[in-house]
Amino acid sequence: MILTSYTDYALRVLIYLGADQIERDKLTTIKEISSFYNFSFHHISKVVYDLGKLGLITTIRGRNGGIKLAKQPEQIHIGKLVRYTEQPIHLVECFDEENNTCKISPVCRLKGILNEALAAYFAVLDQYTLNDLIINKELLDSFS
Repeated sequence: MILTSYTDYALRVLIYLGADQIERDKLTTIKEISSFYNFSFHHISKVVYDLGKLGLITTIRGRNGGIKLAKQPEQIHIGKLVRYTEQPIHLVECFDEENNTCKISPVCRLKGILNEALAAYFAVLDQYTLNDLIINKELLDSFS
């Protein structure tokens, strides 16, 4: 399965915030993150907005504003985030019941096999939290 750029950006924003926030009150700016990764400010702003709606980050407006994690890293589950950012997940045409035109769908076994593979994929992601991704904070900090 290939993750969208949106999911990649969301994960990287969380990794940046998690690695950067040794103190819970430290604020980071969208500009800082987009500059660090060399990503579009607009794209990171959209990701930050959605992460805020999910309750994963807190945004503080104003001159001294910024963003920070709203939860502890061990409370942010990777599988849940990927499910949210990758919706809808249509690995193949038959996963999209509204637009499926495949003639063999009623008897094809591929959909079941791919569903099983997707479940296994998420079962692995569900084992990890943001804390697992930032366990090497010292190494991550060396890039800033």
